[in-house]
Amino acid sequence: MSRPAGRARQRRPSQRSVSRRSSVSSSHLSSSSLSPSSRSASPRRDAVTISGLVAAELARHASDVFGVMGNGNAHFLDAVERGGLLRFTAVRHEAGGVAAADAFHRASGRLTIATTTYGAGFSNAVTPLAEARRARVPLVLVTGDQPTSGARPWDIDQVAVATAVDVPTIVVGADDAARRTAEAIALAVHGRTPVVLAIPYDLAGRPVSSSPDESSSAVDDAATAGLEFGLDAPAQPLDVDAIRQLADDLLAARRPLLLAGLGAVDAEAGPAIAALAASVGALTATTAPARGLLEGSVGDLGVAGGFASERSAAAIAAADLVVVVGAGLNQFTMRFGTAFGDAAAVVQLDLEPVATHPRVDRLIVGDARALAEALVRAVAERRAVGAALSADWPTGTAEGAWADRPDGAPLAADGRLDPRSLFRRLDTLLPDDRLIAQDGGHFIGWAPSYLRVPSARRLTLVGTAYQSIGLGFPSAIGAAAAAPDAFTVLVTGDGGGLMALADLQSAVASIRRGAIVVVHDEVYGAEVHQYGAASLGLAEEPMRIGEVDFAGLGRAVGATASTIRTLDDLAEFERWLARGVDGVHLLDCRVSPTVVHPYMHEQLALTR
Repeated sequence: MSRPAGRARQRRPSQRSVSRRSSVSSSHLSSSSLSPSSRSASPRRDAVTISGLVAAELARHASDVFGVMGNGNAHFLDAVERGGLLRFTAVRHEAGGVAAADAFHRASGRLTIATTTYGAGFSNAVTPLAEARRARVPLVLVTGDQPTSGARPWDIDQVAVATAVDVPTIVVGADDAARRTAEAIALAVHGRTPVVLAIPYDLAGRPVSSSPDESSSAVDDAATAGLEFGLDAPAQPLDVDAIRQLADDLLAARRPLLLAGLGAVDAEAGPAIAALAASVGALTATTAPARGLLEGSVGDLGVAGGFASERSAAAIAAADLVVVVGAGLNQFTMRFGTAFGDAAAVVQLDLEPVATHPRVDRLIVGDARALAEALVRAVAERRAVGAALSADWPTGTAEGAWADRPDGAPLAADGRLDPRSLFRRLDTLLPDDRLIAQDGGHFIGWAPSYLRVPSARRLTLVGTAYQSIGLGFPSAIGAAAAAPDAFTVLVTGDGGGLMALADLQSAVASIRRGAIVVVHDEVYGAEVHQYGAASLGLAEEPMRIGEVDFAGLGRAVGATASTIRTLDDLAEFERWLARGVDGVHLLDCRVSPTVVHPYMHEQLALTR
């Protein structure tokens, strides 16, 4: 995944306080990755604690913290609340705290903070911590830890647990709280990783002699030097010869395609990619996490991979030169190896020093935006001396391609909703300024396939990197906090929704205005389609959930709600939208399990 470069004066942070192991990437990060809190950094307490120093240092670079209060982090949250240092959003399960923080970053691009207590609270957060690590989310998890005197019966080796999911741990000491917190921030941002910042229980409330401002200002060496940002910082050197060669190749290609990923979003490379496409007659597409980056651009095919429409997929397969900008090319983007034509040349532009997929023929290392802008200049230079443009995509190849999908029937053969017609109708009803948060499950394809995404960072997919479900409700909380003026749309399944039920109430309480769409098919759909009677013939009884009154659950925690059995039942939701009131409306959509998304058919065909 590509990340922004050329905007940070960077040195490696000190790692002497990192427990067990850690690694710091040499990548540069955009100044937008660190955003100081809008709240005052001057605490109102008379006595400053070690936890207060941690909170004050975090507040220099972040604005929000998500989590659950317990014994191990009570002093930290006391400092957060009394000092007005960070905005705290409470969730009801520790997994929800990390998932919310993860989604906050994905929707904003900024450093984010989660917090749990020690022991059981920490272990509850391991699944979303693993997700954040695989998605390379810069996140600091502030947690309690065993006392410095040794483990108690309820303590576990939290460093070992974090190491098992490849997450580094930094343990705060009695005399270095601000410094170690700064090291955790630097490691998270420059290493693109979650970092566990552990405060031993006996140190959490210990008073210190210096104030947060004094201690923070003393942290000025290698630990924080990597966090100094300036627009005058030198850009990462680019391979000029490789750029010129690629410019020639783009001009010579008959059917060039630019495929943008999340690295292009992080680098804010959308305008440069659109300009490059226009200059060489290329079509464009994005990965699912980058949806919206090129929204409205002429020649945009929309999402690539398993969520692509048939027309978009056919155009992508017809490309003779694919330039991949900041995308890792996972198995879903690559449609299990079938996305690109056999004869297509594939060039990857990325900060990673090694190509991320065997299909890549050539790698040019660099920041996504810097490389795209350099290519625009190189193409202009070539055209100025008479180089011809060879692209000849058939007229109308991209026009309407993303939306060219089956509308579905109002009801499926079993009398339940057809998810295609449901999401087609929802797309017309939902406000244009929308932010979509998705849980995982078979249904995950419907929203990216049928709902428009207005801009980059308006579709979050927390759980996909680790293939988990049950993180939907809390991820909507974090996404909504990052974009409070947008209309938040959470799409979850019934299985994942029940798994995350602890945070239904906190989602309803936290989201200013939004909708929860429960795709309620009464089964674990992915398992039924992959392993059930129509596939491997395994027993389906363990895959069945049964009917649940999600509308009733929503009303019980303060939402308005509707049970949707036909498209006409959406009228109540439409009236609610028209009133323009704040709040959350839950749609309990009784969807047919018999309608299978094309990506699942494709996956089954190619993995058997």
